[in-house]
Amino acid sequence: MHTNWPIVHLMMRLILGLLFFMAGYWKVFILSVKTHTEKFFIEGFAEHWIPEWLLVTLGYGVPYFELITGFLIIVGLQLRATLIGVGFLLVMTTYGHTLQQPLFDIDGHTFTRLILIVFLLLAPLDANRYSLDFLLKRRS
Repeated sequence: MHTNWPIVHLMMRLILGLLFFMAGYWKVFILSVKTHTEKFFIEGFAEHWIPEWLLVTLGYGVPYFELITGFLIIVGLQLRATLIGVGFLLVMTTYGHTLQQPLFDIDGHTFTRLILIVFLLLAPLDANRYSLDFLLKRRS
C-alpha cells in the first residue's frame, strides 16, 4: 500500500462527511425539518405520483439521515455501511430531481459526493487508518 493512502482517505472522508453533515445541520437547525419537508418534498412533488405520506416521511427523515451519516463518515464509524446508505440516498435524490426535471444536471452536489463515495469504497481496506473503525478493530 502506498504510504499516502491513509491521509488521502482521511481527507476524502472528512470532505464527504462535512458535505452531508452540514447539509443535515442546515436542514435540521437552520431551515427546520418542517420547512424542508413542505418546500422541497410536498410542494416540489405535488404534481407527481409519489403519495404525500411518503413525501412527508422522506422529507422529515432525510435531514436527520444526512446529519447522522455525515457525523459517522467524519469519525469513520461503520464506514462501509454508511457509505452504502448515502450512496442510495443519492440514487433517491437523483430520481427525485430527474422526476422534476428530466435533464437534471448531475454535475453539482450529486456527482461530487458520488465520486467521493466510490473512491472511499474502492480504497484499500487498510487505508482507513485514521478512524474509529480502525481503533475499534485494533482493540479487539
